[in-house]
Amino acid sequence: MNIALRIAIDESFFRARKALNEEAPTEAFPWLERAHILSQRMPVLHAQSHWLMLRAGWQVRDFREVLSQVPRIMAALLFSKLWVPRGNTGRASVSAFSSMPISPELQRLLEGDEE
Repeated sequence: MNIALRIAIDESFFRARKALNEEAPTEAFPWLERAHILSQRMPVLHAQSHWLMLRAGWQVRDFREVLSQVPRIMAALLFSKLWVPRGNTGRASVSAFSSMPISPELQRLLEGDEE
């Protein structure tokens, strides 16, 4: 993993955890979506993004979010190395099988990792 990608993932998780610790889950979700997109090919980090989304869903009492994250955690651990829908934000409001556009900033970070 390239250094820029690792820094971006670490920052995303740090800011998401900070928001969750401050009980500001709506502020955590954008950071978790970013962490999810950047870590999709890394099973443990990918599963971690879903675990934190579950926690954020719990804090906002969005039980659809909570329930949808359970199978996604398992799938992240089992299938991240085989196939992921690129750009998918990982939220309950999005099909777990839908690819989505990736911002130019995140695309550059991901492409740097493929070199």
